Amino acid sequence: MTEKKVKSIAVMTSGGDAPGMNAAVRAAVRMGIHSGLTVYGIHSGWQGAVDGGESIEEMHWWSVGGILQRGGTFLGTARCDRFRQREGRREAAVNLYKLGVEGLMVIGGDGSLTGARILSEEWPELLREAAALGQIDLPEGQAPTLAVVGLPGSIDNDTYGSDMSIGADTALHRIVTAADQLVSTASAHHRTFVMEVMGRHCGYLALASAVAAGAQWVIIPEQELDPRWHQKMIASLKRGAAAGRRHNIIMVAEGARHPDGLPLNTTTVKNVLDRRLHTEARVTVLGHVQRGGAPSAFDRVLSTRLGAAAVENLIQYGAGKPPRMLGIVDNKVHATPLAEVVDKSRRVGEKVDEGNHKSALDLRGHSFQDQLDLLELLTGSEPQEKNPQGNLLVVTTGHDSPGMNAGVRILTRVALDSGYKVFGATYGFEGLLEGEIRKLGWMDVSGWASNGGSELGAGRITLTEQDLPAITKVLEENQISAMMMLGGMDAYENAAFIKKHQADHPALSVPIILIPASINNNLPATEFTIGADTALNNIMSALDKIKDTAGSNKRAFVVEVFGHDCGYLALMASLASGAEQMYLPEEGISLQQLADDVETLREGFERGKRLSILILNERASQAYNLNMVQSIMEEEGGELFDVRSVRLGHTQRGGSPSPFDRILAARLATAAIETLQSLNESASDCLCLGLRGKHIIATELDVALAEIAWPNERPKEEWFMELRELARIL
Repeated sequence: MTEKKVKSIAVMTSGGDAPGMNAAVRAAVRMGIHSGLTVYGIHSGWQGAVDGGESIEEMHWWSVGGILQRGGTFLGTARCDRFRQREGRREAAVNLYKLGVEGLMVIGGDGSLTGARILSEEWPELLREAAALGQIDLPEGQAPTLAVVGLPGSIDNDTYGSDMSIGADTALHRIVTAADQLVSTASAHHRTFVMEVMGRHCGYLALASAVAAGAQWVIIPEQELDPRWHQKMIASLKRGAAAGRRHNIIMVAEGARHPDGLPLNTTTVKNVLDRRLHTEARVTVLGHVQRGGAPSAFDRVLSTRLGAAAVENLIQYGAGKPPRMLGIVDNKVHATPLAEVVDKSRRVGEKVDEGNHKSALDLRGHSFQDQLDLLELLTGSEPQEKNPQGNLLVVTTGHDSPGMNAGVRILTRVALDSGYKVFGATYGFEGLLEGEIRKLGWMDVSGWASNGGSELGAGRITLTEQDLPAITKVLEENQISAMMMLGGMDAYENAAFIKKHQADHPALSVPIILIPASINNNLPATEFTIGADTALNNIMSALDKIKDTAGSNKRAFVVEVFGHDCGYLALMASLASGAEQMYLPEEGISLQQLADDVETLREGFERGKRLSILILNERASQAYNLNMVQSIMEEEGGELFDVRSVRLGHTQRGGSPSPFDRILAARLATAAIETLQSLNESASDCLCLGLRGKHIIATELDVALAEIAWPNERPKEEWFMELRELARIL
């Protein structure tokens, strides 16, 4: 296949809609126009391609304005039986060829991507047939090609070739929010709720939401049920009730099956619960609520990255490479041949149909199996009997961070199940110095997953040599054999201080494992910290509300966000909200930059713009703070536009943690106990855990701190900074 660079592309959404599709279309359209391409939008999926005419519309910069925060797909989607026939595909090829389309970007699931692959393969023959019928003029000797790039758009997260598909994170938000709300009424009535979530062949949503929401049981297609599965479930629920649990949430994927392979519906589960528990269970079927509403911050960023990358891929390779899908793998954009994507995505369903559940789970990968194993442990009512392993002290320190409680819950239960006794320090090191620690039992942490803040308390204090005797006394009296610290830079610096003095104080010579928890995402040895995703979603919620004021006046908003010396929140908020400018501490602010930005605002409002948003990190500049930036812009804007300032403050760290943060906390906490058990008995290691790509990695504290760009409290290398240009282009 000869390589041909594209000059004109078309973008379409197909199959079931997924939150984030609009963000992907917006990124593709604007990146295409920025790169000098002609860009078309195909309405109603393959149906629009077959119909042609007004269904295929040339896109302009303003065509995709204001759609970033909207759910669904503004291009629309529809089933098309005609496209399944060769004649229909020929009609689609003719319509696209007449417009000069040389590249096609399709956002959808395996059915949509299969259609794109077939169209690309048949393209030359379809056009020759059309020429023979007199439908088009095809120059003699021309070998027409169609470059195709797909993006994974499916809330089920069942597309091979991407760690997450567009829409899956938002669907998790919907499910977990509903589960949290059900817990309130379930606890009041000592009631059991059965929740049915989407996932015909994939149990990702049911499994991930069960881990995030603290459900008591899960039933998914990939896991083979024991013939007596209902007896095991009832026995587990009864043990929980005897231990003091007041409610039960049972997660069921819509594709769940009986041991004989027949569909298992929620009514059957309810009937079992009613009969065996002598109670009246309630069934909640979320249905299409899961795919509705504004996309989460994660989905907006993911979709934007993939949409822009798809255009760059089409420009770089054209039809010189076979049809491919771009996904996110190890936090990097990765291309996989469409044929492989479709084959392996469908293979899981085939294995489930065959009853080969082991192969189905193997295809899902280690992370999926790890979550399943963790959930099996967590749904117990008490730890298993194990040989005593020692006493573990848990400290949440520094600023509180959403997801800390989820982490402590998992730490406590996994540690207890491994044979440790667990103690928690009240208000971090502040309470530890006063000897205020308490023993944590299995049911003590029940219900913590959805709570914001820190149930243990997370006071801020910088340790000094005068504090060493008090810490030593507490560790000795409680025979502490290891410490787990959840927190931000304060935790890392205090851990380094303790490590420095271990030689002089033997009681301090215990393993210390650090779990990164900070909304600022400014810690070394990890790409994401617990709490950052929740903070970003809180910012998005505020910015979406600000956008609602666009109809009132011509107005620019300068919005200050947290971050300390790290620009993660400001940059990602800009990317996810479509802000006109962002001010980062990594770059600083100059007077000339402010002057240029004012001029850009003036030009925009003169052309009819009604709203502009500028994101300011709290430490972007010592001289140009929020009030100063507002004053300069308001003065220079004159009567053309007003300027308002918004300081989001602690609303960014408040509220229930997002599913991403809960699951990240669960993974890190589980890895912390596994790491501790892998150390020698006499070890006094000090390790930092972090998520790098999709793997949890342990790094020596000294090595991790060497990554910090002191005196600034942020890593020297920040992966997200490579997205600056993209944010400013769009």
